[in-house]
Amino acid sequence: MKRVVSIAAAVAMTAGLAACGSNDKSSGSSSGGTDQFKAAIAFDVGGRGDHSFNDASYQGLEDAKKKISNLSITTAEASESDNDQARVNRLTQLASSGNKAIVAVGFVYANAVGQVAKKFPNVKFAIIDDATPASAGSNIEQITFKENESSYLAGAAAAKTSKTGHIGFVGALKVPLIQKFEAGYIAGAKKVNPNIKVDSKYLASDGKGFNDTPGGKAAADAMFQSGADIVFAAAGKSGDGVISSAHSKGKWAIGVDSDQALTADKSVAGSVLTSATKRCAGTVEDFVNSVKDDSFKGGNKVYGLKEDGVSLSTTGNHLSADTLKTVDDLKKQVVDGKITVPTTPSN
Repeated sequence: MKRVVSIAAAVAMTAGLAACGSNDKSSGSSSGGTDQFKAAIAFDVGGRGDHSFNDASYQGLEDAKKKISNLSITTAEASESDNDQARVNRLTQLASSGNKAIVAVGFVYANAVGQVAKKFPNVKFAIIDDATPASAGSNIEQITFKENESSYLAGAAAAKTSKTGHIGFVGALKVPLIQKFEAGYIAGAKKVNPNIKVDSKYLASDGKGFNDTPGGKAAADAMFQSGADIVFAAAGKSGDGVISSAHSKGKWAIGVDSDQALTADKSVAGSVLTSATKRCAGTVEDFVNSVKDDSFKGGNKVYGLKEDGVSLSTTGNHLSADTLKTVDDLKKQVVDGKITVPTTPSN
């Protein structure tokens, strides 16, 4: 039976945690017995319903449940006002509640995962998009992706498709992770058309950039107004605004992390040219399964084009045969090591 309850109601909260303004929630499927295998996911800003990073990660737990019948899933939402202490409190609560496998979505959890994992050595943690020393530990799996590689293919597809020779990029905030998307996108576009113009815009200096749909739309509107005809967003839920803008302007958007031609609102999903995806769901599912069958091994696992950890979607069949041929050729060169995709933007 599916249930959604407040963690605050289900577990006695400390006064300190309550003061942080936590809006954590729990949703679990119960088998009705005491033999449940409990797993949890702590979302990044944007949370469930972002049609991107968080949703893709959560899908991994749902996929794991198809094989682990007694899997009970707990979810914990984030807030834009979170600090490290709020994240420490959130993960501590999840670890104290009997969860054996805990997924932290996003690099912002690095310090919190590192701290909490040390206090709960029998709990296994996975953090997505961070491999810094702060989140390293024997009971921690660091899951990272070569987002620059899938973005490279997205840039090539954009340059092949653009009729104006002018495209755009919208990022949530200027940090190395998001700059990897921009770097790959620009490099791929310039590989195809050295003279292409690429506009770039970052939405915020903090996590708000991942949850600013109006800001994403405004940024894309400005780019389309200035002559761009395709905009790629690496901005979580803010990307919904970019897709909405593309639809209203009769232009194209490029999705990120998930295949957004499938996850975006149906009224605008037809304006998603392609998406630079990463296998968040598969890696989360693998992590949970490894904890359940006692095969877990900590450390950093890196997924790129060679490992099928990132890819370019073709839903909607919007990419021409010539574009697909170019993308496939470039992919092969990256996989074979003939092309090294940059991780920092060239402009």
